[in-house]
Amino acid sequence: MDYFNYKRRLSSPVKIGDTWMGGKYPVRLQSMANTSTMDTESSIEQCIRIIEAGGEYIRFTAQGVREAENLAYIRSGIRSRGYNTPLVADIHFNPKAAEAAAYTVEKVRINPGNFVDSIKTFQYFEYTEEEYQQELKKIRDRFIPFLNICKKNNTAIRIGVNHGSLSDRIMSRYGDTPMGMVESCLEFLRICNEEKFENVVISIKASNTVVMVETVRLLVYRMKEEQMAYPLHLGVTEAGDGEDGRIKSAVGIGTLLMDGIGDTIRVSLSEDPELEVPVAAKIVNYISEKENHPLILGNASKEFDIFQRKRRKTYAVKNIGGENVPVVISDDSSSDFNREGLLPDYIYIGKNSYQHQIGSIPLVIDYEYWQKDIPFNSYPVFTISQLSELKKTNSELCFLKISYPELTDNVLAFLKERKNVVFILQTNHCNGVGEQRAFFHALLNMDCEIPVIIGRSYYEDKQEDLQIKAAIDTGALFLDGFGDGLMITNKGNVSAEEIVNYSFGILQATRCRISKTEFISCPGCGRTLFNLQKTIARVKEKTSHLKGLKIGIMGCIVNGPGEMADADYGYVGAGKNKITLYKGKNCVSVNIPEEEAVEKLIDLIKQSGDWTED
Repeated sequence: MDYFNYKRRLSSPVKIGDTWMGGKYPVRLQSMANTSTMDTESSIEQCIRIIEAGGEYIRFTAQGVREAENLAYIRSGIRSRGYNTPLVADIHFNPKAAEAAAYTVEKVRINPGNFVDSIKTFQYFEYTEEEYQQELKKIRDRFIPFLNICKKNNTAIRIGVNHGSLSDRIMSRYGDTPMGMVESCLEFLRICNEEKFENVVISIKASNTVVMVETVRLLVYRMKEEQMAYPLHLGVTEAGDGEDGRIKSAVGIGTLLMDGIGDTIRVSLSEDPELEVPVAAKIVNYISEKENHPLILGNASKEFDIFQRKRRKTYAVKNIGGENVPVVISDDSSSDFNREGLLPDYIYIGKNSYQHQIGSIPLVIDYEYWQKDIPFNSYPVFTISQLSELKKTNSELCFLKISYPELTDNVLAFLKERKNVVFILQTNHCNGVGEQRAFFHALLNMDCEIPVIIGRSYYEDKQEDLQIKAAIDTGALFLDGFGDGLMITNKGNVSAEEIVNYSFGILQATRCRISKTEFISCPGCGRTLFNLQKTIARVKEKTSHLKGLKIGIMGCIVNGPGEMADADYGYVGAGKNKITLYKGKNCVSVNIPEEEAVEKLIDLIKQSGDWTED
């Protein structure tokens, strides 16, 4: 991978029905049905909606052999309607269902964490080396017959590792770590290699974008070491819905696509599955604009570790940099300040009058206006051409707009002696992520600790478009430990209030600054036996004021307890209209009637001392 210049990783091509993936084929879009796999007609209709939205693969859950076999009727149904889109069976805990599905669909997804192993218990088991090898033999004995069926039927497989469903064996040896997730995948890939089975796709997912990105990067590195080049399926599990789901997905998926990694993507939204596909298309299309861009000459710092985020060291200027959380600067240079809800740390008003200052939020004003009449609680913004003026100012905080081409040894030598300067990093490059990465690495190489506000400018009229583009462009940098603040400018028809919300959403999605309740909610599938979307809306309505609390809302037990491992509370489907509640990893109440479960969750939060009144 070239960290500064966009170029897709060349993976080995895989045939899935008539729709190839990997190699030089386009990044494919897919979704997962949430109908019952036994409801043939509803499943066919939903398939058609997904296909017409642009979906190129459609996945169904198959809990047992009966569901796996019924996929043949769904497949036949969409073929009779004139669609040739490949179907994928999603299997957990049931190798027999995987074998049955291999006869009926074009691809079968298995989960290494539960293909042979039982559901995780979160207990620690001590394995001798001999016992560990015996566990691996159990996998081989069960996995190879499945591979043989797939060979005979030209069925592809996906080895799909989920952070929330690592086996107790992996957890005991490697812990809940990226290394453990990668090794869980490699155990199965090595068998595929030995058996000369090449029709393999890989996914390795987490709801935590930091873990997701670090793990996929590590997997690609380890595969290269072992001379493997399997294509990758990307996704952020349990991303949620609405604005937060889109931002979180764009941050995680977009960062890896910018690395050149990824051959198919699924955006997992807690919404109707056909709504996922246009979001995925926008992510892929935005990344594709970077192809064949002008070369960026960057020099990677030796102290930078692409596999483990470490925040760049900076000194603090007031509340920017140092140990402070990244700040949000609202660009109100073309509008008056008038908002409720999340408030920015600073307001940039450019050349506008400062008379519309509200409350105690400081203003940031272009230098030529600031010098005329310095208002209370305001700070100047300079450009590179104004360095001589910057030298004269005695302001305790001043900003310098700068881009990578403007970063010279002379500029840094001048600024290193001044501890009151914060950069506002700008870019006009087609691959702004690559150019801004090069800027940060230049600072690392020069031992420069000046804080940096990541600035990006757009011309978007649609909220979703701005959410996706800003999340990709800036989230990729925050995930690598860069940035002491965020300033998004948009000349289109999106309000400054909305942009502030997106800014805080990006910082939360990258785990840099928590400003609201975090909901870890799955998209639902045929295993979900309650109305997931309505439940999420009810939980959010009651708990969205609990800043910093993490609440998991999961359709079933497959990934529920695991994906919620770092959540404070969990709401998990346990059967038809039955809910189980968790506090952390501990199950506290089982088989609660659905109509009572939200209130029981609130009672649990109150009893635990985490409730505050709105």
